[in-house]
Amino acid sequence: MTPARRWVEGYRRAWEALDAEAAAALYAEDAVDYSAPFRPPNLGREGVLAYTRQAFGSEAEHEIWFGEPLEAGDRAAAEWWATMLEDGREVTLAGCTMLRFGPDGLVAESGNYWHLEDGRRPPPEGWGR
Repeated sequence: MTPARRWVEGYRRAWEALDAEAAAALYAEDAVDYSAPFRPPNLGREGVLAYTRQAFGSEAEHEIWFGEPLEAGDRAAAEWWATMLEDGREVTLAGCTMLRFGPDGLVAESGNYWHLEDGRRPPPEGWGR
């Protein structure tokens, strides 16, 4: 299994279970993660863990989809889509994570681009292929 496929499957399982520790375990000890383009980075696995605990802590009743990752060398892009209750409000969150993997297959760098909308909207037909 490629690092990108391992990340997609592992992060999907972690998100579905709201398991921040399992999500953070996919990242290198010295990883740099941008949860959004203009936010300060989450530094190291501990930074990813702190951010993920906070993000997962506001979610309930979620359904999550991941598209097929696009891979080139040590880089990958993976689309994702989620519907959920966030702090009791029905929302849809759709985005893409850009990833760079280290030689050990863990995420060394990542950046997310996403959009949040009110209401639950499933992905469009053919999405994620």
